[in-house]
Amino acid sequence: MYEYISGKLESVTPASAVIDCGGVGYMLEITLGTYSAIQTLGEVRLWVHEVIREDAHLLFGFYTFQERSLFRLLLGVNGVGAATARIMLSSLSVAELSQAIAEGDAKTVQRVKGVGAKTAQRIVLELQDKVGETTGAASFGTAAAKVDNRSEAKREEAVSALTMLGFPKPAAAKVVNAMDDSLTVEEMIVEALKRL
Repeated sequence: MYEYISGKLESVTPASAVIDCGGVGYMLEITLGTYSAIQTLGEVRLWVHEVIREDAHLLFGFYTFQERSLFRLLLGVNGVGAATARIMLSSLSVAELSQAIAEGDAKTVQRVKGVGAKTAQRIVLELQDKVGETTGAASFGTAAAKVDNRSEAKREEAVSALTMLGFPKPAAAKVVNAMDDSLTVEEMIVEALKRL
């Protein structure tokens, strides 16, 4: 139903963004890569994928068309839901994930939290021929913008994002609190996704 939403970026966290479009605020669940790309922008346009469930209507937003395309391909694989696909695209960039799938590298895919060996193999097997043509194997900027917040604020934001991604708060806090203060929020989240 929705192709994209453009408007003023009202608020953004590593897991969600609110865009004011014509006086209506749309809350979109986003990946860490999209967060890195939009966090300092005033006006944004996010490509949208809508998920309608019995108990909720969810909007997922992506900074690039390629990221949304790969998200949709992942949803087509049996056993991969929206939450898992979002965590995959938060753990690996579009370029990294596309390359791993294209090269049949199931071990890289399996490094993502919540993706077991069988699911990783199924993703590679089903998407190996599709991933290059749909995503264009385009590089997606993963260079995280440096956040000049105090270390405690960075840790709280990272824990909050991990909680929104579905991880228990105590486990997320334990992992994040063990990290170096020099890491950005994005780096903390990526590292935590590897450890949780």
